[in-house]
Amino acid sequence: MKNLIAKTFLKIKSENRPALVTYTVAGDPNGNQSLTLLKTISKHVDIVEWGFPHNCPTADGKEIQNSSYRALENGIKLNEILNLVKKYKKDKNAKPLILMGYYQMVFNYGEERFVSKCKQVGVDGLIIVDLIWPYNKKFANLCKKKSVCFVQLIAPTTTKQRMKRIIKDSHDMVYYISMLSTTGGKLKVTPKTILKNYNNIKKINKNKNIVVGFGITDKTISSLKKADGLVVGSALVKTITDSLKQRRNPIIAAERMVKTLKAKIT
Repeated sequence: MKNLIAKTFLKIKSENRPALVTYTVAGDPNGNQSLTLLKTISKHVDIVEWGFPHNCPTADGKEIQNSSYRALENGIKLNEILNLVKKYKKDKNAKPLILMGYYQMVFNYGEERFVSKCKQVGVDGLIIVDLIWPYNKKFANLCKKKSVCFVQLIAPTTTKQRMKRIIKDSHDMVYYISMLSTTGGKLKVTPKTILKNYNNIKKINKNKNIVVGFGITDKTISSLKKADGLVVGSALVKTITDSLKQRRNPIIAAERMVKTLKAKIT
């Protein structure tokens, strides 16, 4: 049986456009509001990533760090996030959901217990940023047994030989980090270069769904729409932060932004 992420990519490809993938932080600014925000933007996106906040991030830039801090300050815990996922998946507009975070939380929870709980509440995919290939093989197999897509990461510095092995072991989605930076960094390479690197990855296995992330904004997204999917995270999180600072409704602002993003790739 195909994972829901794989089914979504088949549908998107039939529409001749990339998947719009969004990233927000679970629990920001609080649990209920983050759930309402996710339900609202889901009307306009194809796949949602929900980060579980961590106080020692390795890849997150300042926007996501600030968002994580707000969530942690409000006392969000992993069990609460999993319960919120369960509520989200009951919504009529729910899309495939990927939880994204760091291995320490998974290790503390227990790998098998964590993957089983994810399957139970409706998590469709997992990105564990600091659990890299080949050390993630055991965990990836646990995910596969539960039909949870384990998303592998590829960076601009990944050698071709290593890339081939990562893609061979990958599930239904691979995440290509477009540049050497933390999330939210200014795009340091041209869209043309990103697409060239992306095409080289696709040549290894055309059946793998490759999404591009880091530096994707409303200004750059249209020039990258030949990719299988595009991830917008920091730009969306910044919109939420700005709305909170201005004492405006972050949900309205986030929905407005994702509608703009979707229009630029369809």
